[in-house]
Amino acid sequence: MALRDLSAEDKQTIIEHLEALRSSLIIVAAAIIIAAIFCFYYSEQILAIITLPLRSLNENLVVTAVTEAFFVKLKLSFYCGFVLAFPIVIWALWRFLKPALYPSERKYVYIFIPLTVGLFTVGVLFAYFGILSLVLNFFIYIVGENLDTMFKIDQYVSFVLAFTIPFGLVFELPVVVFFLSKLGIVRYEAMARNRKYALLVIVILAAALTPGPDPISQMLMAGPVYLLYEVSIWVSKFAKPRKTGGEPSPGSE
Repeated sequence: MALRDLSAEDKQTIIEHLEALRSSLIIVAAAIIIAAIFCFYYSEQILAIITLPLRSLNENLVVTAVTEAFFVKLKLSFYCGFVLAFPIVIWALWRFLKPALYPSERKYVYIFIPLTVGLFTVGVLFAYFGILSLVLNFFIYIVGENLDTMFKIDQYVSFVLAFTIPFGLVFELPVVVFFLSKLGIVRYEAMARNRKYALLVIVILAAALTPGPDPISQMLMAGPVYLLYEVSIWVSKFAKPRKTGGEPSPGSE
């Protein structure tokens, strides 16, 4: 249906939705930028934390370009700014979706916003403290005695960020399943029935993502993800699908 075929009321509703979305995006962007500026001021301390796992293995990092250190700290500041502003990002998303929920459903914000932030933090910390050292140790072991290691700071920071941030997002699985179950997209019967296939997929992904063939690192990755899947089954069972009809729209009260 073309926009010109819509009634004036429908057009006004769409405009209100777009305005609400634009406002939420502005809040998210401003929060991340402000947090990134704050993190850039402490970029030296943040960099010391990021490089600690490698330095604990008696390995050093080198800078091979004039502007490399600056752009590394800039990129690190934006990633850390996103993590620091993550509660505001979740709040802005909730602010946009809140009008689409019934009053009885809005009470979940007091549970799920802290839970979302907590799960994201646990996922990042688990990857950093639980798996990263094993991965780095394996790569250094693979180098052998005939080669010298010389890790570039930009490549190392990119590797650490690409390794830890996805863990934070994966740990959001129970929250995502809850809302998908509320919408009727996911049902706990199907999740419970297909858990063996889910376990197979999780193990395959863990074997593909972990750099070493050792089962310990694979279990460290596959175990928590499968545990989150089992938790998500109970979450889906608890989250009964919402009733249809008379639903409010996003972005409008």
